[in-house]
Amino acid sequence: MFKLKRGVTSSTIFSAVLLGLLSMVIPVGQSFAASDAELKQAKKEMRESRKEIRKVMKQAREKVKQAVRGGLVYKTYCVLCHGENGSGDARMSVVHNNLSLNITKQTSEYYEKIILGGGPAVDRSMFMPTWEDELTAEQTQDLVMYLSMVTDADKRGEIVFKTNCILCHGVNGDGMGRASVLFDPPPADLTRSDKNDVYKKMIISMGGEAMGRSSVMPIWSMELSESEIDDVVAYLRKILVVPYPE
Repeated sequence: MFKLKRGVTSSTIFSAVLLGLLSMVIPVGQSFAASDAELKQAKKEMRESRKEIRKVMKQAREKVKQAVRGGLVYKTYCVLCHGENGSGDARMSVVHNNLSLNITKQTSEYYEKIILGGGPAVDRSMFMPTWEDELTAEQTQDLVMYLSMVTDADKRGEIVFKTNCILCHGVNGDGMGRASVLFDPPPADLTRSDKNDVYKKMIISMGGEAMGRSSVMPIWSMELSESEIDDVVAYLRKILVVPYPE
């Protein structure tokens, strides 16, 4: 998708970023004469940008850790009825009059309510027990996170995106990542992409060079599983602000 600009050094990168930040506050046509205060403010904004990326990545990693803990809770308490992956294909399903025990996509509030209050709390089967006296508050929240992710490809894809892609493509996927100043052309604005899901999966999996684009775009199939790549593609569809390309 993009390549590193030739002759770029750390000092020129720093100057270019400073110039870009300051140009946003200096009206067009005025001479560029940055004061110490302006330089200090620009540096502060750069630090905040770095902090924002670190913050987003940290939050994404924390969600992964929470979901992993929730998965352990699920395997301990829920798998007998709901199955290994929440599909409801478990041995206990025949005991419950062959009710459908698959876990479907719901809000976090719904999951918390049915876990704590049982099936009747959300007008579901009386066979779904209350877990309020069995699980701690932390275990409940971990389980809610796990269920939210295991049933929602968008949420899983968001985690993968925010732990791997935001340095170049930006926190919002708009191509305004912190490292975007290093590349010419810059990383793609994925919120306005004209590529369909098949193309996106291919370039993520095989890298930019294989698709006739820049070799700087990594071969992510060496780092991510196929299901993780599918989840990222689902998330990229969600953040589009233009009609989906067929």
